[in-house]
Amino acid sequence: MTGQRLQQRIGLGGGCYWCTEAVFQNLRGVTDVTQGYIFSQPPHDSLSEAVLVDFDPNQISLADLVEIHVRTHASTSQHSMRKKYRSAVYVMDARQAQDAEDILTGLQADFGSELVTLVLPFSGFERSDEKYHDYYANHRDNLFCQRYIDPKLETLRREYAHLSLDKHQAG
Repeated sequence: MTGQRLQQRIGLGGGCYWCTEAVFQNLRGVTDVTQGYIFSQPPHDSLSEAVLVDFDPNQISLADLVEIHVRTHASTSQHSMRKKYRSAVYVMDARQAQDAEDILTGLQADFGSELVTLVLPFSGFERSDEKYHDYYANHRDNLFCQRYIDPKLETLRREYAHLSLDKHQAG
């Protein structure tokens, strides 16, 4: 191994943490997903729904994670709920920040509108209530899951089949 850490962490926020958790729990190389509220530095120091994603960069790259993130939430919408659902990549160090900025810059050409996703320093995290953990796994027949999470997982299976844990790949 050439100096690459075995385990890395990134914070991702954009929509409801139930949705974000389900997407990243279904990826190869992701070893843990913890949902809750992340805050950064002012003016982004309010709590915002997000997940912490622990991953093995030898199995899934930061570029793949960021791309999947911006393609599975409203990453070009400056909607009225952006304080609660801040579109962001929360980075753990300066190198990760530069990598995330470069990835987002490279992805921008694929979108018709400007990405609103911010790269922010991770400052803190509060776990969500335990009753919401593994929400999709425990409530997949719920209308919310069918309406909002299933389409994101379908995108994952269709566009990122090589990274998806789902045994029922889209055809």
